[in-house]
Parts: sequence; structure tokens; C-alpha cells
Amino acid sequence: MMRIKITENIIFFSFGLIVAALIYMQTIRGEHYYDQSVNNRIRVIPVEGPRGLILDRNGIVVADSHPAYHVAVITQDVQDSQSLFHFLGGVLKKDPRLLQKQFIRKRKTPFAAIVLGQDVDQKTVIAVEENRFLYPGLVVEKTYERHYPFAQADAHAIGYVGKIDLHEAEVLQDYGYNLLSITGKMGVEKTYDPLLRGESGGRQIEINNRGQEVRLLGLKEPAKGKDIQLTIDQRIQSAGDEFLAGRPGAVAVMDLTNGDLLGLVSSPSFDPNAFVDRNRQDQAISYIHDATAPLLNRAVAGQYPPGSVFKISVALAAIELHKITPEATFDCPGYYMLGATKFSCAHVHGQENLNQAIAHSCNVYFFHVGQIVTARIIQQYAKAFGLGRATGVDLPFEAAGQLIAGPRRGQPWYMGNTLNFSIGQGDTLTTPLQILVMMAAVANDGVIFRPRIVKAVDHRDLPGPNITKLPIVRLHDVTWRTIQQGLRSVITDEEGTAHRLNNLKGMTIYGKTGTAQAGTSKANHAWFVGYVRSPKNNLAFCVFLEHGGSSANAVAISYDLLLRMQSLGII
Repeated sequence: MMRIKITENIIFFSFGLIVAALIYMQTIRGEHYYDQSVNNRIRVIPVEGPRGLILDRNGIVVADSHPAYHVAVITQDVQDSQSLFHFLGGVLKKDPRLLQKQFIRKRKTPFAAIVLGQDVDQKTVIAVEENRFLYPGLVVEKTYERHYPFAQADAHAIGYVGKIDLHEAEVLQDYGYNLLSITGKMGVEKTYDPLLRGESGGRQIEINNRGQEVRLLGLKEPAKGKDIQLTIDQRIQSAGDEFLAGRPGAVAVMDLTNGDLLGLVSSPSFDPNAFVDRNRQDQAISYIHDATAPLLNRAVAGQYPPGSVFKISVALAAIELHKITPEATFDCPGYYMLGATKFSCAHVHGQENLNQAIAHSCNVYFFHVGQIVTARIIQQYAKAFGLGRATGVDLPFEAAGQLIAGPRRGQPWYMGNTLNFSIGQGDTLTTPLQILVMMAAVANDGVIFRPRIVKAVDHRDLPGPNITKLPIVRLHDVTWRTIQQGLRSVITDEEGTAHRLNNLKGMTIYGKTGTAQAGTSKANHAWFVGYVRSPKNNLAFCVFLEHGGSSANAVAISYDLLLRMQSLGII
């Protein structure tokens, strides 16, 4: 009897617990569990809005978005993984075991859709849709894939897109970004990402206990991002990429009237489509580890000694401050002796005045002038033309360079430092874009435009470049005319360092060559920066070759570039 009594008490106690639990769940916590069941029953399938188009100045599309369909699996809804991956292996023509490993590796949250088949064809979409009811968790996602028609020619200017990283998602969550967002990683794609990105939409559906769709509850169409028109002329961009031919360096072209960048090419380059296509991840990773640094935008982030192109600043200071006259000469025996130290020149020039020294790029002449002007004053003039600070171009990761004309960190400054500084060597570093802006300012009698790469958003022109933050360099007219005459002699003088360009007819060209030392064991850097006036356009341009040897190599590319622009009717 005692055992029966104990058993009855246990049964009644158990029933009491069950009843109490039911009352708690249905009455006290009923609303909470009802909300949870509704949430499990209702599923939102997000659809990313297409990014806006990017066009060149003539309306040529340089970045677009096309609809794409991805085959994905939602972790929570999978019931028979072995059967599911066997089916997917046949449809996607992949090893089921590799698909399962890929699925496990990417799995983060139970509700996230894990893409296993990217940008599949219509036949695959139909096969998956017809069999979805057999494999809970299997979905087809519609999205938009970025495409860059001109690939490496535009890579550094336009950039590329990719999945947002965790830090970005945290910082930008208040602006509508989440862990599934696609964001710009470089170039215009990054700077103008808030404008380019589309507004997400999606489908709200009701599902049953097997994860199958029962009915559509709501639909929000995604909205396309804003279109952006660049100042870039794709014809110039493609020509610059063609003539660099993979050699490390940069080509930049700017409109003298407003600062618009018509060309901005860096080499070696990369194919930005590799960062969009999941099937090309190995290629994307190879770019990151490539010793030639194809991801570096050498035009705006590469920092190099300017060599003889820096002599422009020295000459401007000397004439403006009446430290020398244009007619004053210095003898060049091919070297300059400072005590027992020999500072070399490329040739024996003999007696040279300012015009000849610029045309022939005589180091000895500028050794003399640099000592007369002093390093501090040269630095002031170089800074006035934008060297030593970022230009403010609307692109990310711009470098500022450096201008050092005195002791630092306890290191003394000697006369030999002044000599090196006077010809753009030593610790002086500049970017090709800074040198381009400096030359444009000389062409414009001191008016400095902030370079820009975006012209309009959704067909509405942006305000012109703001020149108030880059004050006009006010020098006497005679200073401008004297230096400009010297830059013209670089082309017209039979022994000018860029005399080859004098063969180009129908345009007036000014310029300065530079051959900058880059260390004892490496080839020199090659520079040519100039500007061209023609009935059609007035443009500044810069060609830089990293370890490119003689400046004649940069002049050769400039010749081809100017000739191509003339044949296209640009100049």
C-alpha cells in the first residue's frame, strides 16, 4: 500500500508541475511565446538594391550592376543535410563533400543565408526552384553583381566593392549598413559609397514547420543608388594604361581651367572584377600578396623623390626674390665640389643661364642657386604650390609627401643637404598628383585648383573645385613668364631634355624632366611633367615611371599620350 501511495503522489506531483508549466507558458508568458512563434513563422528575405552606375565624362559606363541569382542555404531550416548537398552537387556540378565543408566554414548565424552557388544560370535557378519543397532551407537569392567593363584600366580610380567588415558594420550601423552590406573598398566606390549604394528591399513570407513558404505577406522593392559621372575621359584612361604596359608608375591628366582629372592611371594594376566574383577569390588574394603592389594607387598614394622637376620651385623663388637674374650664368664642368665631396651633373654644360639650365636640367646651376636662395626659402615656395600636403582630391588614402629643409630628430643639416634638396633629392617625397598640381599652378600663373574626379551626381553637376583653401600664389608677372619660357625651352631647345616633343605639331607644350635617384642598387625614377595648350583644350599632365631609368622613358610615354589625345580630338 505504501508503494502505491508513493507512486500516486509522484504522479499527482508530476501532473501538478505540468499544469503549472502550462499555466505559466499560456497565461503568464503566453504573449512572449506567441511573438516568438510568429517570428519563427515569418521570414524576411532581403534583396540588396543595385548600386548606381558610374560613368565617364562622356557618358560611357565604367561600372554597372547586373541582376544575379545565388543558390543559398539557411542553416536553421536544413533537415536532411546529406540529401540536400547530394542534390546541390548535381545541380551546381560540384563535389557534395566540398559544398558541405564550404557550408560549415561560412556558417555564422542560424538565419543567415549561406551562398554556395554564385551568379548561376537560368537553368540552375529553375532546377532549384522546382525542388525547393523537397529540401527545406534551400533558397534562391536575387541580388546585383558589380561589373567593371574596363577592368584594370580604371581599377585605382574607380576601386571595387566587397562585403562589409565587422568594424565598418559597427561604425556605420546607424546609416543603414549591416553585416550583409556591400561597400566600396577603394577609389570612387569608397569615397562616394553612401550615394552609390542602393536601398535594400525584400520579401516577407510565412513558412510552415518544414521551412517551406506558405504565402507572401509583403514586398518592398529595392531602390537603385545614385548614378555618378566622373571627370575622367575613358579614352585617356585606356591610353594611359596601354602606354604604361604594366610598368610600375602613373599617368595623370588635368584640365587647367577647373581641376578636373581627365586621366588617373596607376600601374601595375588589377582586375577589380576578381573581388566581386567569388569564383576568383584566389586571384583577389594573389593581388594582396603580390610584391609589385598592384593595389597601391601610385598616382595619389605613392611617394617618391621628385628629382629635377623640383627645380621649378627653386627657380621661382630665385627669380621672385631677385636672388639671381635670368641672364646670370654659372659654369658646369660636369660636377660641383663641396670640400672633398663631388656632386655630379648629367653632362658638362659649360656656362648656363636660367633658361638653359631648365632646358638642360643642369644640376650644377641649381647647386649654386640653391645655396643662394637657402633651403628654408625653397621649402616655403614648394609648400605654396602644394608640396608636402595632400591635394584634397576626392579619393581615399591620399599621401601627403614630405618637405624637410632643416635639422630633425637631432640630425644636423649640412650644406650637402641643401645641394640635394635643391635638385629634389634627399628626404623630399612627392606624389605624381602633387607634381601635376604644381605644374598646373605654374601654367595658371599661381591659380591652384583642387583636383577632382567626380563631376556630377544623378546628372546634377557638383560645385566647382574650391580654390579658396588653396590660396593663389601671387608672384610678379616677370617671374611667371621667365619660368614658363624655361619650361618651353625644355621642348624647343635642340639640346632640351624633352626636345622629342617638339615634333608634335598643332599644340604648344611646356614641361620639365626629372631623373630621381632611388638608392644605389635600384634604377632611377623617371619623371616628365608638363602642360599643353591647343585650340581645343589646355591640359596639364604627368608621367611617372617607378625605377624607370632615364627621364627619356617618361618623355616617350608623354609623346604617345599627347599624340593619341590629338588623334582623338581632345587636344
